[in-house]
Amino acid sequence: QVQLVESGGGLVQAGDSLRLSCAASGRTFSIHAMGWFRQAPGQERDFLGAISRSGIVPTNTESVKGRFTISRDNAKNTVYLQMNSLKPEDTAVYYCAAGMRQTEMFAPSAYNYWGQGTQVTVSS
Repeated sequence: QVQLVESGGGLVQAGDSLRLSCAASGRTFSIHAMGWFRQAPGQERDFLGAISRSGIVPTNTESVKGRFTISRDNAKNTVYLQMNSLKPEDTAVYYCAAGMRQTEMFAPSAYNYWGQGTQVTVSS
């Protein structure tokens, strides 16, 4: 089993930055990749990027390209999502996820474990 705990969400103003953290515990040695997703009410889950044993899997969400960056601290089993120049349309619940095998890492179905999510609200 793998447990994921996200932190760092909150209410910010447009143009601000936030850094989300996702700490993994449990059978972390078996994790192939960790990714970030977000979901706004009534919308599908957007893939924001992942870090796998093979390297970084870039986001396919056009609206965050150039603004969001994923990184990790292996010693802490923690993955980060740095979000800059936030916009009201970035408002969503942000999730981290862990996948155990190499597959299409942009798909939510590739991930076996999910965090509880952290709310990010961007006011205009």
